[in-house]
Amino acid sequence: MVETKEIPDTKSEVMRVILNVSKNLAKEKQGALFVIADHENITGNYRPHYPQLQFTGSLLSKGMDTVIEKLATLDGAMIFTPEGTLIAYGSRILKSETLLGFGTKHAAAKGITSFDNSATAVLVSEESGWIKVFQKGEIVLETDAVDIESSILEKVSSFLTNRDMALLAGAGITVAAGVVTAPALLIVGGAYMVVKTAGSVISSALKKEKIK
Repeated sequence: MVETKEIPDTKSEVMRVILNVSKNLAKEKQGALFVIADHENITGNYRPHYPQLQFTGSLLSKGMDTVIEKLATLDGAMIFTPEGTLIAYGSRILKSETLLGFGTKHAAAKGITSFDNSATAVLVSEESGWIKVFQKGEIVLETDAVDIESSILEKVSSFLTNRDMALLAGAGITVAAGVVTAPALLIVGGAYMVVKTAGSVISSALKKEKIK
């Protein structure tokens, strides 16, 4: 019998690390913006505010999450490829689209994901301490700074990367009628997890976590 090795989902792991870093920043009420985009799509659509240092390895390299957490507090966005390569930090996103009632970070997140439908933007609000994930110009996830079980965070990260609704069922959510039409909004906060679509709550479930 041939033993098969499971191939890790690098893109989902990159998303998980960014969400973890975002939660740490949110706890400290530090604002940040992360953009995950293919190198060729983002080229020419950002402008660094600072001289850029070159880093070996990727976001998944040991200790890199601590470096990213520090660089994320600089003015501007951090930009990664889906595989975790750091493209730039402290950068202005040149594609912007106003989101009524919100500032420049929201406009950049909405703008770049509207321009590049394959891109994802993760925004940490220093005012509210909440994290918002943008895809295709829409907010698809809102989460607070409360820690959740790593297994659930992994499933949420995989959902954001692969848009596989079955992953939500694995995280404790039973989707009504088994179907959700996009865009779906996933809200993870405190001791609850809720999916919204077309402005209506369609399913919810308590997270299995210890809240201190």
